[in-house]
Order: sequence, then C-alpha cells, then structure tokens
Amino acid sequence: MFPWLDRKGRFSWLRAATFAALAAPAAVLLGRAALGGPLGDLGADPVEELIDETGTWGIRILILALAVSPLRRLLDWPQLATLRRLVGLAAFFYLLAHFLLYASSQALDPLKIAGEIVARVYLTIGFAALLALGLLAATSTDAMIKRLGGARWRQLHRLVYLAAILAILHAWMQTRLQDYVEPLIEAGLLAWLYALRWLVPRRGVVGIGRTLLLSAGAALLTALGEALYIHLWLGAPLQAVLAANLEGDAGLRPAWVVLGATAALTAAAGARRLSREDGSRSRGRRGAGGGLPPTAAGGRRELPAGCRAGGR
Repeated sequence: MFPWLDRKGRFSWLRAATFAALAAPAAVLLGRAALGGPLGDLGADPVEELIDETGTWGIRILILALAVSPLRRLLDWPQLATLRRLVGLAAFFYLLAHFLLYASSQALDPLKIAGEIVARVYLTIGFAALLALGLLAATSTDAMIKRLGGARWRQLHRLVYLAAILAILHAWMQTRLQDYVEPLIEAGLLAWLYALRWLVPRRGVVGIGRTLLLSAGAALLTALGEALYIHLWLGAPLQAVLAANLEGDAGLRPAWVVLGATAALTAAAGARRLSREDGSRSRGRRGAGGGLPPTAAGGRRELPAGCRAGGR
C-alpha cells in the first residue's frame, strides 16, 4: 500500500504530509551527495557524514514513533494512531541505512564487520537495537498481527522501548564532550514519553496538571544527567553544573529544551480541549433553542399549514 493512502485505499492528507516530512532528510542527504553546491557538500569524508546523519535522523524519528500513542491520548487526536506504523518503519529504514553505510566503510567485509561489532561495546549496543527494530518491522503487517494474535503481538512490540534506549546509548557513547547535548535531550524526551505512557491511567483523558508535573520531572532528570556526565568527564562539582542550568551564562541547557518542548505539547493539548469544549457548549446552546424560530407573539413556533387543524 502506498504510504499516503489510508486503510481503505483513500488519499490521506495527514499521511501524505507525514510521509513527505519523513522523507525530507533522506532527500536532502541524497541531494548533498549528488549535487553538493547549493545543498552543501558532505565534507572530507562523505561516507562518515552520511553514517552520522542517517543515525541521527533514525533516532529522532524513532522517538517520534514512540510519541504517537501518548500524543494521541494527550491531544485527543485518534487519527494520529494511523501514523504509528509509518513513522516506525521510517525510523527502521534510516537506521538500516546507517548500518549499511557503516558496512560499506568496512569494505562490506562480513568478518571485519562482525569483529568490530563484537570488539566495540557501542557497536554491539547499536547492532542489538537494529536487530530489535528489524524484528518489529518484519512483524508490523496486518497478517503478522493476525498470526501472532493481538496480545502476543503487543508484548513483542514492547521491544521498541528497549531498542530506543539502546539506540540513544549507542549514540551517547560515541559523543565527545561538546556533542552530548542531543542524546541527552533525546533521553529526557524519552523519559517523559515513558512516564506519560506508564504512569498515567490508560483510559480516559490525560490530565494536563499531571502531564506538566511529568514535564518538570523529565527536565530534572535531564539536568541531573548532564551534571553527572560533566562531573565524570571533567570532575566539575555536581552542584555547580546544576546551578548552571538556572543561569543564562551557560546558554540554553538540555533540561530547558526538554521542559520547553514537553510543556509546549501540553499547552497545545490544553488549548485543543478548551476549543472543543467551547464548540460543544455552542452546539448545546443552539440545540436547546433549535428548530423553527419562535413567533413574535407568545414565543410559540409557527407550524406549517399542512400540520394545522389535526394535521390536514
């Protein structure tokens, strides 16, 4: 089925826009590789740049895939559920491209690739994440859902949470001190999404107040993670790094990015609910006074002529 069609084979603007957004990074990378010039070349080592970019985008899209179900409940937007498979498969294909590009940098030598994966812990972790996502991609079809049964299929697909943790850990272990920011932000967002999924009741509407508390908790965990990371690398006091999160001199810290992003989504959910409640009240007022307009005298509605005098 084409990615821009819904289950009934009809064109979906939501799916089409999502597919275009998911394909855009790949299109830009291909353009840079083929054209250079206006899109910017890939530097002295194009393959290494492509490896980095496909891995980065793969993890970003994987987090987006994990966000679909919690945001569907938070925003009360059921149509988002139809995008989960599309976004998840996109994440897998980016990360598969990431691995294949790495394999090409090793001259496609299977023994050398296997030796590197076994010898380097961060490669072992990344490969485990890719294998888990490959299993989920292979079982994402309707036929496999029927074959496995709904309960077993859902249990299997919980592997995506472990795969996301492994993917971020894989990226984090390769970062230099100045490059840790994005993996840390991703870890904070992942913590918020996991909390939203597992700590909030699964039925009914997700409370805005509770969601904001989870945002604050995720931001605090992000700040603690940054403090611990810098403390281990540079020996800086934990209190000093935590204090830097409250000062503007150190720039926009990962904890504030996590707090801002999650709070913005929560605010959007609140605004959407208020808008829908206002619409419901407006429809209710129209319904209470609906029907034919009242006559000027006595407020009674005028009946059609054929309904008067016993209905004749």
